[in-house]
Amino acid sequence: MPLHAITEVYGEAGLRDRFALELESFPTEDRKTLTEALELASDLHASDRRVREPYLNHLLRVVIRIIRYYGVRDVDVLVAALLHDAVEDHPAELGGVEPGASHAELTAAALTELSRRFNPRVAELVESVTNPEYDPDRDKHEQYRAHVAENLERDPWARVIKISDFTDNGVGVIHTTMDKAYRSATKYRPLVPTLRELVGRPDTPLSTQAKEHILDQLDLAEERFAAILDE
Repeated sequence: MPLHAITEVYGEAGLRDRFALELESFPTEDRKTLTEALELASDLHASDRRVREPYLNHLLRVVIRIIRYYGVRDVDVLVAALLHDAVEDHPAELGGVEPGASHAELTAAALTELSRRFNPRVAELVESVTNPEYDPDRDKHEQYRAHVAENLERDPWARVIKISDFTDNGVGVIHTTMDKAYRSATKYRPLVPTLRELVGRPDTPLSTQAKEHILDQLDLAEERFAAILDE
């Protein structure tokens, strides 16, 4: 059953159940680590919404997609997928510092806490997919796309997380309000060629089957962006 269909029919509970099913095939220690990551994500994003749904749904879909459709069982990557928005959205809570601290201080404290709770690689992966502090005098979307391209160029495993995140936003663009869909299509459509090229690289650590699946999903996202923006 497609992940957005699970969301529509069963909501967060259905996604949690699907994640639990995926975890059954992992060793006990890995299940414990991934459950801890889910609990932390649940706490940090408890009050967050994505228009019509709890924000946690997005994080669950991102990690389930990486396990089920990409065939990835690297626990560090999966933990980072669950927490890929934690530093960007809740650095003060995660890092245990005052919200009035500078962006650099907040980010550093949050990443240090991820490294302490899990390991430095998890923190590095999350850092690679965390947006920087933008220059208010430049176009925000252009800065976002430049940041994504630069970080994914140097970090192949971060590509895996970002591509699942992008798929959830891109293919899932029809599962939101029209205003949100238009903003998302405007932001994400120019990234499709970049992601398509990165996915096809030999150093992207996915099977040929997973890459073909992702390329099909990027094509579908592009079709949906075009339908929204070009009509």
